Amino acid sequence: MLVHVPEVLTQEEVAYCRHRLEQSAWVDGGATAGEQAAKIKHNLQIPEDAPVARELGEIVLRALSRSALFTTAALPYRVYPPMFNRYDVGMDFGAHVDNAIRLVAQAGIRIRTDVSTTLFLTDPGDYDGGELVVQDTYGTQEVKLPAGDMVVYPATSLHRVNPVTRGSRWSSFFWSQSMVKDNGQREQLYTLDMGIIQVRQDLPDDHPGVLALTSTYHNLLRRWADL
Repeated sequence: MLVHVPEVLTQEEVAYCRHRLEQSAWVDGGATAGEQAAKIKHNLQIPEDAPVARELGEIVLRALSRSALFTTAALPYRVYPPMFNRYDVGMDFGAHVDNAIRLVAQAGIRIRTDVSTTLFLTDPGDYDGGELVVQDTYGTQEVKLPAGDMVVYPATSLHRVNPVTRGSRWSSFFWSQSMVKDNGQREQLYTLDMGIIQVRQDLPDDHPGVLALTSTYHNLLRRWADL
């Protein structure tokens, strides 16, 4: 399941993030990758412990709390502190699957990376190439979204970033440990919840059909939640 979540950041928030990042020091993204990934990862990143990364990460986390669609798609239990990267001309990231477990150093805890998210900070017209290409059971999809929009997809998916041939592609990326570990179960809950939202537009909340669907959703979540 791949979900496009529009307008997560306002344009003012995007502009502020870009301004702060333009003033910041970037490092080789390969330095933060594992031994295998470092061989195919060619980009720049803001160090995770940099003050600007923490400041902008808080902006992203607050934006996530406003997004009902992100909550529906990811059912987040924990969210890894958002990171920031850029791909200049000639940079790319070869096909890979994200690490299953990541240490949140600031909190001294580990999270299971069930859901991957990329939040775009550059408009598509500002660069060529740089598409996020995600391969999974739903097929292969190329993603290139407006600044402020993000894409959510299973971290189990094989994915890559195509080489940038003009301009520069900037984004935030992070992972969520979902309350529902199984991708298939999470997709069923997403589909059911979106259906409930549509039905509630036409029927009152106390309609027997709405009550039955809502009860089913919460009982499935209760059965499948892994906390």
